Amino acid sequence: MEHTEVTKEDLDKIRANIVDIRFGSVTIIIQNGKTIQIEKNEKIRLI
Repeated sequence: MEHTEVTKEDLDKIRANIVDIRFGSVTIIIQNGKTIQIEKNEKIRLI
């Protein structure tokens, strides 16, 4: 089993997406042990 390496830059990008979201999710896509994509799905509550 190979080790997945997460760089400081990846963590900074993930953190930036997490801190600015109130409701939703952040998905991290890993391929061949490397972070290749970060998806942010934000829900906006109208109530």
